[in-house]
Amino acid sequence: MIILSAQNIAKAFGVNTVLRDVSLTVQQGDRIGLVGVNGCGKSTLMRILAGLDAQDSGEISLVRGTRVGYLAQQNMVTSGETVWNELQKVYEPVFVMEKKLRELEDEMAHAHTDEQRFARLSSDYDRLIQRFEEADGYAWKSMVSGVLNGLGFKPTQYDQCVDSLSGGEQTRLCLARLLLQKPDLLLLDEPTNHLDMETLQWLENYLSAYKGSVLVISHDRYFLDHVCTGIVEILMGSSEQYNGNYTRYIAQRQERFESRMRAYEIQQKEIERQQAIIARYRMFNREKSIRAAESREKALDRMEKLEKPVDERAIRFSFEARRRTGEDVLQLSELSKSFGEKHLFHDLTLHVRAGDRVALIGPNGVGKSTLIKIVVGEEKPDTGFIRYGSNVDIGYYDQHQSTLHNDKTVLDEVWDRFPQMEQSNVRGALGMFLFTGDDVFKPIHTLSGGEKGRVALTALMLRKDNLLLLDEPTNHLDMDSREVLEDALADFGGTIITVSHDRYFINRIANRIIKMQPNGVTEYIGNYDDYIERKNRPVAVEAETGKTRTELEKEKRREKLNRQALRQLKTRAQEAEKAVGSKEAEIAKLEAQMADPALYSDAQKAADVQRVYQKAQQELQTLYEQWEAAEAALSQEDD
Repeated sequence: MIILSAQNIAKAFGVNTVLRDVSLTVQQGDRIGLVGVNGCGKSTLMRILAGLDAQDSGEISLVRGTRVGYLAQQNMVTSGETVWNELQKVYEPVFVMEKKLRELEDEMAHAHTDEQRFARLSSDYDRLIQRFEEADGYAWKSMVSGVLNGLGFKPTQYDQCVDSLSGGEQTRLCLARLLLQKPDLLLLDEPTNHLDMETLQWLENYLSAYKGSVLVISHDRYFLDHVCTGIVEILMGSSEQYNGNYTRYIAQRQERFESRMRAYEIQQKEIERQQAIIARYRMFNREKSIRAAESREKALDRMEKLEKPVDERAIRFSFEARRRTGEDVLQLSELSKSFGEKHLFHDLTLHVRAGDRVALIGPNGVGKSTLIKIVVGEEKPDTGFIRYGSNVDIGYYDQHQSTLHNDKTVLDEVWDRFPQMEQSNVRGALGMFLFTGDDVFKPIHTLSGGEKGRVALTALMLRKDNLLLLDEPTNHLDMDSREVLEDALADFGGTIITVSHDRYFINRIANRIIKMQPNGVTEYIGNYDDYIERKNRPVAVEAETGKTRTELEKEKRREKLNRQALRQLKTRAQEAEKAVGSKEAEIAKLEAQMADPALYSDAQKAADVQRVYQKAQQELQTLYEQWEAAEAALSQEDD
């Protein structure tokens, strides 16, 4: 059932049109991610849907009785209450019911001699106790503490005054209050801001099991991948809705782009063919041929012209290494580092081999960026030593772009590092990162964070180093630029060590994860998904104590069989997903064909296309069911 429908929403601020023609639908149980470049109007649309702002035109339909909860990016709580008491307010209706229950209990105790009155009171009590239970009357304390703990609040903060919380803590408190209210539709604007990796995982699990519907704005692609059942993209004031999570959206968007490009190119060829025929007819300069030319010109004028699709992923680049390293690239042995009384790490040892893609993760302040700077040579360890392998060339990406010179232009910043290059080649490299025309003469100090990041990436690409040290490389980059960076790194033949909080980036790039914590370092083989699976796996060593070798071997064989079954289920799910993608591409082609008015000049052909289209839609529905069945079986196996 559709609980929210927005059709043809438009909104302008003065002469600046933000939303031109945006439509979306939210079904009951949907979890929809709202994506698009910064400034495209996502937050504006969210405020309109929340009823805080009015649209200039368009219609919004909300099922009567639907309770809507909205979380803004910035939130302030100044009630003077403690953290616990602020959230306790959510359950005031529960406290009213509890008081009424106690009153009914007293009345029932004095009405045992009046059977009719006792029966009526008992009926009222039964109905109220059911409502009390449904409203978490018995569980509200555990609900509050569970949500607070999940969102990173320590028990020592429960009695803290909300006015003294930081901006990020106040936003998390507002999110906690909203989750406890359990509205039918959650509207969340960047809820993943201010959350660490552990808290993000908790929120993902909570929302994935949420019984209501969710519409969420987020730049966290891993979050969108694990929570969302659909994506709405806002692009140039319009919108397009996709089924599936973020990864499915990326694949579908590319398929739709390619389908539209093919339709556009086909139409352009047909226009050129018709124009050539018209030119020939006019060359004959006869009355009949002139009439034929005019007839074809009118048909061309009536043709609904397709706009050339725009590929938003305009950045294109790759990383190459000018030479190969030896097998051993880097050896860190018993490194320690402190700043005064602040101890970052102690006896840290790490061996990096050629082709490794190492991601350093962990809470802020454990020394991840400092370790990168030690490898680069910008910091010195207190103890331990570093040994570099043969032919190692280090390329370093600094998250703060401190190596850039604010007084230089974009062109000079890069050209001064590679003075042997021709200016045209330097400008060509900058053009790959969208610095064209007069953009190359902008001073560095006038650039945004994302633009500075692109300048640094240009220089890094041109160096052609074989060991890349990347400190938060996706910060300030938009989603499409992150995808392109990941593609370039995936194709890179060298070695990578990266610090990142971007879990999607880590998942695509890393084959080793080093988790740095105040009490030491733990290594996990694989990407971020593998890390989560290993971290959440119960420790079985102690449980195995006392088992015979035969029992342990049987368990290993069972585990092997389970892994084989899981691989088969994953293959089934992937094949079903691929079939859905192919069928959607086929339907997109048919829709492009049906959008061409020329098709309907041949009634039989139009009818044939319509029949094929309807059959394809039915087949797509069947494929969706097969895909869902495969995913459900996979989910059960995972559980």
